[in-house]
Amino acid sequence: MKRMLGVTLLELMIVIAILAILAGIAYPSYQRYVLEANRTNAQGELAKLQLAQETYRVKNNSFATLAQLGGLTSDHYTYSISNITASSYTLQAVAKGSQSNDTGCTTLTLDHNDNKTPASCWKN
Repeated sequence: MKRMLGVTLLELMIVIAILAILAGIAYPSYQRYVLEANRTNAQGELAKLQLAQETYRVKNNSFATLAQLGGLTSDHYTYSISNITASSYTLQAVAKGSQSNDTGCTTLTLDHNDNKTPASCWKN
């Protein structure tokens, strides 16, 4: 009797099941990594806006609006500047789209005194 070589259907199904389990474990970790990377980008953009605000104030003796700083667009955050006075401002990045799943870190703020909220979302 001649023995057939190859992969049986059962062996193939076991391999597919193992791959599905591994993918089910890896995908949430990947999603979390993407959210954290986008958040880090937003924090960098807020830091750039902070530097632009300080530069603008040196030249104009007042803080600027977002339009005066040239605006800022992103697929993951909406940026704004609020509480603008002669001596203060608050920069804000609000998550949008899929970034809204970044629980607890959907709104990042940075003010003229370098106060960062929520503190748990900012990496030191």
